[in-house]
Amino acid sequence: MLGTPHTEPSDYELFGLRLRSDIALPELFPAPREDAPDVVIRVGELGEPPAQPGLTATEDALLLTVAGVGRYRIRGGEEIVVDATPGVPERNVRLYLLGSAMGALLHQRGLLPLHANAIEIDGQAVAFMGESGAGKSTVAAWFHDRGFRVIADDVCVVKFDGDERALACPGLPRLRLWEEALEATGRPVAEYPRSYLGDDDFRKYDVSISANAARKACAIGAVFVLARSDDVVVDRLSGIEAIQAVFDNTYRGSYLGRVNGHRAHWSAAVRLIRNVPLYRLARVWRLDRLDEQCERILARVRDSARV
Repeated sequence: MLGTPHTEPSDYELFGLRLRSDIALPELFPAPREDAPDVVIRVGELGEPPAQPGLTATEDALLLTVAGVGRYRIRGGEEIVVDATPGVPERNVRLYLLGSAMGALLHQRGLLPLHANAIEIDGQAVAFMGESGAGKSTVAAWFHDRGFRVIADDVCVVKFDGDERALACPGLPRLRLWEEALEATGRPVAEYPRSYLGDDDFRKYDVSISANAARKACAIGAVFVLARSDDVVVDRLSGIEAIQAVFDNTYRGSYLGRVNGHRAHWSAAVRLIRNVPLYRLARVWRLDRLDEQCERILARVRDSARV
């Protein structure tokens, strides 16, 4: 069962934020209790009228409605109230809480969430952006299995320090892999939980990497946009092309209009490309050539990013 308002909440770390949640979030690293969390997650009944699936704006918040899962009210970048559909598996509720609902909250806070993973390579973060199915998590799994620390998978939140360095914030300490990728990286399917329960067509699995996941933000040395080709090819992106790549690979970028976030997003994208080189990385996308391709990717990353 989901937690209730009478359950003692717990603190967690995610995307450089401290979360205090009524709902147990076993995917996340626990955090020491402090007086003022950045985000509060509560369980409650939402009084708003039923809405169509998707994100809608209410008078003072955003309402995310997910058919068969529940509703999430996201307010001020500081609070998420979860009203789950009775009987829905808790894993499904957490999937959208830590995914789309958190994406809306990140935009409310003016942060830059990229649809990307980030790997620590020789002391700097290297991010790989790409749409769903581009192979981001499969590449991250390959690096993880060779001892590289994973900073974030699927969603990489970028923030800037006082010296204008772009930093990759630690994300969920897990990989989410399609069944074919799970098998291609030598992981028996039976040993891993499904990411979403009840839909046989959604055959993604969660792989915990908490033993080798980053706990601190790391300066970004380079960002690569994954593409498909007949060979490994790296091209530098600049100007409008680089800005467009950031826009195209912003996590839940369609939410920006709901939070009047276009100006903050534009500013963050410009700061990123001013301080970090962006490249298009085209490679052969075949799981039977994963080792060969990733070895070449690593060599080109080190050469291009000079990390």
